[in-house]
Amino acid sequence: MATFRDERMKEPLQRYLEVFDAYRDTFDALLETTLDLAQLFEKAVAILADERLREALRYLPGPPVSLDDLKTISQAPSIAPKTVKADPELARRIVETVVAGLDRRRFPWVSENREATDRERASAVLASAAMIASRRVETERRGEGKSAQEQRVRATLLQHGFTETGTRHARTLADAPGAGEFCMESVLGDRKADLLLGLWDRRVLPIECKVSNSATNSIKRLNNDAAVKAETWRKDFGTMQIVPAAVLSGVYNLRNLEDAQRRGLALFWAHSLHELTRWIDRTRTK
Repeated sequence: MATFRDERMKEPLQRYLEVFDAYRDTFDALLETTLDLAQLFEKAVAILADERLREALRYLPGPPVSLDDLKTISQAPSIAPKTVKADPELARRIVETVVAGLDRRRFPWVSENREATDRERASAVLASAAMIASRRVETERRGEGKSAQEQRVRATLLQHGFTETGTRHARTLADAPGAGEFCMESVLGDRKADLLLGLWDRRVLPIECKVSNSATNSIKRLNNDAAVKAETWRKDFGTMQIVPAAVLSGVYNLRNLEDAQRRGLALFWAHSLHELTRWIDRTRTK
């Protein structure tokens, strides 16, 4: 918990501010292009053909709508620029989907059929930029946290004398890395592992890297994902041949950790990777 708290508290605001500034300009451009949203339909093709304006468009409703939902609700075969340029009616239908959920708190002048005041316009731009910046940075932080953890495990294994091999689809144990070898982002059976490692006693160690920012979130990351994979691998390859493991960082509920262990998942902490290598060393045959 202390490590997680320190990492979060020391994270700089620079990335958030960069994204905020970029999308403040983008929302300014969107309002300018559409005359404060009065010409959304007339400018539909131009907006959807511009990647950044299209992203801003998704954040006009409250709450924002995902690209997948926008495509499904508007019954669009695609939202790619080439598609909407060739079909203005499709572009209009997509914008209609957005307008149906328009956030009346941020854009009150639209539903009231009047011009926006300078204060309303500035407030809408700031609120929208903050919304999209928060979501983008949160998404990046989750991905970067997991990626950084994977690279930390990789570096530890290399420093400990293991040899990295190419990624693969290991349909059988014979396809897995040999003793003293490991590979990144590979499939074991029908499930992807962040790392696959060949133990010294010829068993296979699939490793999942998990970062959780709350006890509630840990259920999804650990129990509904890594532990399910562990059960599948042990069932498909045998409990004597597979040792599923997870490297964890962040906040976890003790009950969830115990449940994952009961389901056959060995747990190690990212800040104590020497425990992982120490355990691996004990698999050497005498």
